[in-house]
Amino acid sequence: MESNSVEPDLYDRKCGSRQVLDRIGDRWSVLVVLTLANSPKRYGELAQRIDGVSQKMLTQTLRGLERDGLVTRTVHATVPPRVDYELTDLGHDLRSLVAGLEAWATDHLAEVEAARARYDAREQDQR
Repeated sequence: MESNSVEPDLYDRKCGSRQVLDRIGDRWSVLVVLTLANSPKRYGELAQRIDGVSQKMLTQTLRGLERDGLVTRTVHATVPPRVDYELTDLGHDLRSLVAGLEAWATDHLAEVEAARARYDAREQDQR
């Protein structure tokens, strides 16, 4: 595969770096990466852990993460077949960044909720 000599530009809609950001910034991708952080999981375990994800979205997310080299899919020759998903080295590298987002979101949840309540009250008063 030929490498592109142009510097990545996240702000250019045609740049591949934007697609990477779309993948790693996607809600379901973040949750899958966090769920796989410590050990491989089967599809059902992922679906059970990630509340609200549809079968279609989980399948699409796993395929996208696999395509981007962040997750491996291993099919075991058993009856019924067993499929495990696991972070690759690249996925583990991303995990540390995503874990920071998780920590920030949980650490600042009360502040964000208070800001939302203030905003919603102002919006309601203006109506």
